[in-house]
Amino acid sequence: MLVKRGAKVCVLARRSSNLSHLADLTVTVREGTLTAPETLRAAVAGCTHIFHCAACSTDWAPMQMYVDANVNGTRNLLDAATQSPSLERFVHVSTTDVYGYPSSPSDETMPLVETMLPYNRTKLRGEQAVWAAAVRGLPVAVVRPATIYGPRGKDFTVEMAKLLKQRLMATIDGGSAEGGFIYVDDVAAAMILAAESRVAVEQAYNLADGSGTTWARYLGVFAAALQVRPPWIDFSFARAMTLAAILEAPHRWGLLGKPLLTRHAVYLLGRSQEFSAAKARAELGWAPGVGVEEGIARSVRWLSAADARNAS
Repeated sequence: MLVKRGAKVCVLARRSSNLSHLADLTVTVREGTLTAPETLRAAVAGCTHIFHCAACSTDWAPMQMYVDANVNGTRNLLDAATQSPSLERFVHVSTTDVYGYPSSPSDETMPLVETMLPYNRTKLRGEQAVWAAAVRGLPVAVVRPATIYGPRGKDFTVEMAKLLKQRLMATIDGGSAEGGFIYVDDVAAAMILAAESRVAVEQAYNLADGSGTTWARYLGVFAAALQVRPPWIDFSFARAMTLAAILEAPHRWGLLGKPLLTRHAVYLLGRSQEFSAAKARAELGWAPGVGVEEGIARSVRWLSAADARNAS
């Protein structure tokens, strides 16, 4: 989207990164990692805007991986940005998870709540580092997306498609919770607005499409697009949390791999994520442009194309 607008774009990438999806774009690749501060200083040199999207966003990983990416990595990038005289805006991608999975989601005035779950804890601490940098004079803006889906989405597109096809996708309380869905292009559009708007400095914006789409509807539309049956496994929220805690236990003690169910996943599937995006609409002039049906259709077309490429 930035390239189409005529922007000169630099991307930070590890040496091991697969950048094939950028092959047709005119971008400059600057090699580095969030854990190597010297590479970050070189990467941001001359940049006017930084979009900090990198994070460990899975529901299960070693705690140090979360800390390195979401806390220390954010601090390292902030330090590099502070030393860049050309910088005009630092846009940080946070998450509505920083609110601690409340039973009744609201707007940006809600307090940030740290839970014992690694993603929530580390993303909250990373965002706190951003606000501390703002106090020191860095021009920051923060977006807090809820459930991002779309092409190349590893959790809510690739992983869920796999589970739907395997008949292993489960719902919580019949899938009645609102997912707070937001198509990836709409998140990117909000980020660009936050980078350009004067009113966005030192502000945070929730992002969700406001459609009230439940998990039952999302998974039903997704399953139909994949031409498979909708989920048949369902748990109550309380039973799912108990089961997740049991399944997590051996992995916390060293068992490799990922639990079949995690407490983080239960929160996402069982608590409403439909946080209000009224502030982004009012202050940034933002509005989501892609509905769930179209977003899922685009996702499935991408999945089919990816399968065809892998097959060849």
